[in-house]
Amino acid sequence: MVFARDVSDNLTSLVKKLDKAAASSKGKMGAFVVFCNDDERLEEKLKELAKKEKLEQVVLAIDSKKSGPYDNFAAEADVSVMLYVKRKVKVNYSFRKGETKARQIDAVLADLPKILPRE
Repeated sequence: MVFARDVSDNLTSLVKKLDKAAASSKGKMGAFVVFCNDDERLEEKLKELAKKEKLEQVVLAIDSKKSGPYDNFAAEADVSVMLYVKRKVKVNYSFRKGETKARQIDAVLADLPKILPRE
């Protein structure tokens, strides 16, 4: 589960990698991104993003920044990532604006085995 304020190149990189991980998990992992933003053009941006990046597994959703409960998750964060199993968070990351870089994305992906069943 990812909460994000807006679309960015680094967030797109994370989303693409989560999409690939979800696809390769063969139904054992789901992924979604909730955008907490009131930009009237956001829906169209997300449709374009999904089409351009050929996202097939990641669900992109929008929630009003004004009314959503999501600001309780790392209020100063631009991106928050929670890896969880059966409603129990196993790993939690929060990145301020501009902090979501390749190294942080790799750290999130390296923690995916913590939520995937062992084969």
